[in-house]
Amino acid sequence: MNRPPSYADPASARAENHLIELLNRSDRHHLLQMCDTAPLVMGDVLCEPGQDLRHVHFPVEGFISLVTHREDGPGLEVGMVGREGMLGADAVLGSGTTSLKGLVQGPGSSRRLTMQAFRLEMARSMALRQVMQRFASVLMTQFAESAACMRFHQIGPRLARWLLMSHDRAHDDTFQVTHEFLGYMLGVRRVGITAAAGELQRLGVIDYHRGEVTVTHRAGLEAAACSCYTSAVQAYAAQLA
Repeated sequence: MNRPPSYADPASARAENHLIELLNRSDRHHLLQMCDTAPLVMGDVLCEPGQDLRHVHFPVEGFISLVTHREDGPGLEVGMVGREGMLGADAVLGSGTTSLKGLVQGPGSSRRLTMQAFRLEMARSMALRQVMQRFASVLMTQFAESAACMRFHQIGPRLARWLLMSHDRAHDDTFQVTHEFLGYMLGVRRVGITAAAGELQRLGVIDYHRGEVTVTHRAGLEAAACSCYTSAVQAYAAQLA
C-alpha cells in the first residue's frame, strides 16, 4: 500500500493543510486571512484536558499526539494529527474546552486562529462546517480503533502502526523518538518497546539509533503493522480524499 496522498509527503513541493485545501478558493482565502503561522516545537503542550480552547491548529508540517489523561499513571495516545487534520475538534462539536492533551510529536508549523475567529468562520462558511464535521467523524473512528488496538493487538504490530502514522506526517524518512516516549504513547513498558523495535530492525524495515528512527523499507513496515493502520487510511479516504 502506498503512502496516503492526503497525508504529509516529503516529495511534495507545496505544503498546506489538507482540510484547508478542501475548501473552495473563496472560503480558503477568507480562512487563511484570519490565521497566523505558529511554530510547532517538539515536546510543547498545546492544550490540556479541561482547559478552555484558545486556538485551533491546522498543521502544515509536523504532527501532534492526542493523549488521554489517566489518574493512575501517564496518559495514552489515542490519536494523531498532522497535515491531514486539525487540533481543536472539540470546538467543531460545540465544546469550549478540550478533553485531550495536544503534545507536539514532530516539529513544524501550523495555521493557527483564535477560537473566536474559528467559531465565526464556522458560522459563516457552510463548506468549512461540512469539512470539519467530516474530519470529526474520522477522528472518532481513529479513537475507537486506537482503543481496540491497545486491547487486542500485540506490541510489535502496534509499534509498526504507530511508526507508519508518524512516517506519514514527518516529511522525512527519519524522525526523533525515544523508547521512553514510545512506551508512554503505547502504554507499555520500555523493555517491550526495546524488543519490538529490535525485531523490526532485524526484519530490515527500520533503523533505530540514539532516539532516531529511519524507515528503511516502507512496504515491509506496512506488512508488520496490524490492520488498524489500513482501516484508518481507508476511513480517512472515504470522508476526506
